[in-house]
Amino acid sequence: MTTEMQDRITSSVVPEELRLNVLPRYLGRHHINGESLVYDWAARLYCGYDGGLWHYFTLSNGGFYMAPANMGRVHVRWHLNGYSDMMGADAFGVTVTLFALCHLAEKTLDDTIIERFHQLREFATQHTEAANILRAID
Repeated sequence: MTTEMQDRITSSVVPEELRLNVLPRYLGRHHINGESLVYDWAARLYCGYDGGLWHYFTLSNGGFYMAPANMGRVHVRWHLNGYSDMMGADAFGVTVTLFALCHLAEKTLDDTIIERFHQLREFATQHTEAANILRAID
């Protein structure tokens, strides 16, 4: 097995019956605020966002993210860095979760939240839409 294959971070969708424990596990006492920030950032980055079901994903490096369940490609815009492009629902979820984790880390200065951000960013660099995700969060 090559080193690249060994270093590949994988994601797994969390089954419906286990969803309740995901955010408390990964965000601790900040889980309610963290979830709220994900939805807030979704609305900031995609003007057509109007709620809906989200999937939770765990990562093989210990991280996690959320992504909209019933969304196709969307036009994402972030005025502070001039980003404006299309991305799929999974990439949008990674992007939104990164923004939310960064925001939450700034508010709480919690090392666990900071680690979650870095775990997800590492996954983002391997995502099929890595270029778009990284441009959006830059």
